[in-house]
Amino acid sequence: MDFYKIGIVGSGIMGSSIAELVIEAGYQTILRSRQQQSGEKMLDLIYKSFERKISKGVKAKIQAEEQLSNLQITESLDGFSDCDLVIESVVEDLEIKKTLFGQLDKICKSSAILASNTSTLPVVEFAAVTQRPEQVCGIHFFNPATVMPAVEIVRTLVISQQTLDDVTSFVRTLGKEPIEVKDQAGFVVNALLFPYLNNAIKLLERGVASKEAIDNAMKGGCGFPMGPFALLDLIGLDTSLSILNALYKEFGEANYAPAPLLKRMVAARMYGCKSKSGFYSY
Repeated sequence: MDFYKIGIVGSGIMGSSIAELVIEAGYQTILRSRQQQSGEKMLDLIYKSFERKISKGVKAKIQAEEQLSNLQITESLDGFSDCDLVIESVVEDLEIKKTLFGQLDKICKSSAILASNTSTLPVVEFAAVTQRPEQVCGIHFFNPATVMPAVEIVRTLVISQQTLDDVTSFVRTLGKEPIEVKDQAGFVVNALLFPYLNNAIKLLERGVASKEAIDNAMKGGCGFPMGPFALLDLIGLDTSLSILNALYKEFGEANYAPAPLLKRMVAARMYGCKSKSGFYSY
């Protein structure tokens, strides 16, 4: 199946990042934001990213204008009726996502593939609320989608081989490396990453070292590009808590039980970069 028009649902940083990636690959793209203000904010993020690329000589102005002309913003899901592929990137809440997939199933044409950018939740549950379960999968981009090379393709128990082949080919057209994974909490990357992040918080709670020292230790001792606390702030502490809760619910292992400090910070609405306050101030 050749994709022509791609729909993206989600008004956050990931939604705009995926949209930028998709229009750069030459696809007609429609991006849904429930509010005009958040839609304008997403457009502004993409414009600023393109301006940086133009200033660095990475992209020509005429090329940027052509790519931006492929992007449409909508406040309604009805605009996805003729999309070949729809990718949702809304809040990590199982019931919200299931409701959305049920709505998309009724609106989108029968041949369309529906995909989730979930980082942890069971994709098969989204498939189960549709009349096209074999055409539902996970396409998990990493933040920022325009930079990170890997994309996890989540294989459910009921997905068709054709759907897997189609989304794998699509991801390659974006210049990304598709990695096929089983549909289980955390897939590969988060199942390995979040016990590490969680244990870093527990080290801080026990007073083993300061957050700055722990970050510097992991950068200088392991060659990581950033330390665990800077990464937690980038991911979002609320998102991190949601992922750990999902992992703990599925596997019941102590490494996945969220550190008390993380829960308290989220309760205090300290979400990291997006709230300007987390382990660090922004």
